[in-house]
Amino acid sequence: MSSSTTAANLNTYIQGQGFPILGLHGHPGSGRNLSVFTNHLAKRYQTFAPDLRGYGKSRCQVNFEMSDHLTDLEALLDRFGIEKCLILGWSLGGILAMEMALRLPQRVTGLILVATAARPRGNHPSVTWQDNLYTGVAGILNYLQPSWQWNIETFGKRSLFRYLIQQHTSTAYNYIAQEAVQAYLQTSPPATRALYTALKSGYNRLTDLQQIHCPSLVLAGKEDRHITAESSLETARHLKNSQWHCYPHTAHLFPWEIPQQVLGDIDSWLAEHPQVVGL
Repeated sequence: MSSSTTAANLNTYIQGQGFPILGLHGHPGSGRNLSVFTNHLAKRYQTFAPDLRGYGKSRCQVNFEMSDHLTDLEALLDRFGIEKCLILGWSLGGILAMEMALRLPQRVTGLILVATAARPRGNHPSVTWQDNLYTGVAGILNYLQPSWQWNIETFGKRSLFRYLIQQHTSTAYNYIAQEAVQAYLQTSPPATRALYTALKSGYNRLTDLQQIHCPSLVLAGKEDRHITAESSLETARHLKNSQWHCYPHTAHLFPWEIPQQVLGDIDSWLAEHPQVVGL
C-alpha cells in the first residue's frame, strides 16, 4: 500500500472521562488549538483531540488527499474503541466532521460545527507585503510577551490578525501566543497542498447534507472573512436538525474572542440534546 492509503497513527490529546467527544482542528492548527473546548468539556466527557495528518506532531512529508484524513480518523476511533462519538470541528475540522457523519452515520451522534461550511466561501481581501510584515512582527512580539497592549495597538490591529479576530482582547492574544504560532510553524506543506487542492476543485457537499440526521449546532462569527457567516448559515439550512448561532463583532477565531459565551451556548445545546452524549 502507498503511504497515502495507510492510516496514519495520529498524535492525540486525551482528557477527562465519559462519553467520547472527538475534536478536529482547523488549518493551520493542531489538537492543542481545541483546548478552549476540551478543557471545559473534559469536566464531563472524554475528549480526543488529534493532530491531523501533516499537522502538529502527526508528521507527514509525502503528499496526500483530504480523504486520507477520514481514513486516519476512522482508524483512530477503532484504536480507542470508540463506537459512537459527538464530533466538534473548527473550520477545516468542521468540514471533516460533516464528512465523518456522511461516512460513518451510525458512529456519529451529533455535530458541533465551528466557523465552517459545506460549501466554504471567504471574502478575505488580498494580502499585501505590509500585512505579512506586520503579522510577523505582531506574532513574534506577542509570542514573547503575550497580549502586550502596545504590540496589539501598534502591530496587531494592522496585521492579518484583524481578519481573524475582531475583538483585540488579551484573552484572544493569549490564545494566539500559546496555541496559534506553534501550530502554524508545525503545519506541513503536504497538509497545505491537500487542503488547497480540495478547495480549488470547488468543494461543495451541500446537497449531501440531507443524509445527515443527527443534531447539529452551527456556530459562526459575523465578520468571519475566511469562511463567511453566510456560508455557515447556508450549511445550517441544509442540515435537517440544526441550530445556528451567529456572534456579532467576531471573526474566524471567535471561540478565542468570546469563549464563555460560546461554551455556554454549547452547554445549552447539549442539555437540549442529551442523546448526542449517550443519555
